Amino acid sequence: MLIGRVIGDIVATQKAPSHEGQKILIVQPLNLDGTDRGGVVLALDAVDAGAGERVLVATEGWSAMTAVGRPHSPIDMAVIGVIDAVTLAA
Repeated sequence: MLIGRVIGDIVATQKAPSHEGQKILIVQPLNLDGTDRGGVVLALDAVDAGAGERVLVATEGWSAMTAVGRPHSPIDMAVIGVIDAVTLAA
């Protein structure tokens, strides 16, 4: 899993049947201090996240597929939570 920030979404008028009715988000992965980490990723949205929100992203296929209720579909990332706070122990 990784922490990221939603920076946009994808509009696709034609998708694989397994993706019909699913929102696709553009997510910028983040370091724990909130700085950008690597390139952006695309993820199906399981929690109705919106632009600017920090989110938790499942990055393993089976976890992502089942999180959006589409087992055995071509999905490798899914937004599975909206993050309210991050607390690091000293």
